[in-house]
Amino acid sequence: MKTFASMEEAFKWWLTNVYPSLPAEMKKGRLTNAWRDFTHKRGISEARMKEILSEFGEIEVQTLIKYTPK
Repeated sequence: MKTFASMEEAFKWWLTNVYPSLPAEMKKGRLTNAWRDFTHKRGISEARMKEILSEFGEIEVQTLIKYTPK
């Protein structure tokens, strides 16, 4: 299990560590478009990143809010 501070960080890790090892036929179409959109900062939604990540593993998103009174 790996832990990330944001969906963007998780997706960047996936692009660096998982995407390159995928077979060429899997890299066509929407995965390549997602790689290109993320890499060239064209804009990719968190929902789209989560959808792709969930195809290759289990994703659990938690929100942590800490409040410290004055």
